[in-house]
Amino acid sequence: MALSRRPYLIRAIHEWACDDGQTPHLLVAADFPGCDVPMDYVEEGRITLNIGLRAISHLSMEGDAIAFSARFGGRPFSCRVPWGAVLAIFGRESGEGIVFGEVESTPERDDGDRPDDPSPEPDPSPRKSHLRVIK
Repeated sequence: MALSRRPYLIRAIHEWACDDGQTPHLLVAADFPGCDVPMDYVEEGRITLNIGLRAISHLSMEGDAIAFSARFGGRPFSCRVPWGAVLAIFGRESGEGIVFGEVESTPERDDGDRPDDPSPEPDPSPRKSHLRVIK
């Protein structure tokens, strides 16, 4: 299975937005497994979170999720957003960033609870390259 690019892109846009003086925001699918956000602020299954360094504390963008503490309605809340739940990251001031558009599926762990999947058969038909030499 290929390594997901999503965490790398999210960290890069977050860093760019902060360096550019913008306020990074996440658009999150709140119903994604493992997502822990304040449900009182969720609309139509989505929540927009300000992850600017002035708005949150204890930011961690490592492992399998983004984690931080923030205040919602004056009350502290520890948020956890799995990488796959992030639908977009953008700078509030410009709207520039990356829209992923849909949640990223989580890879199944091999716990032995699911039947062994046979390896797919390789495609025997050779494919013509779409590349060509230009002189």
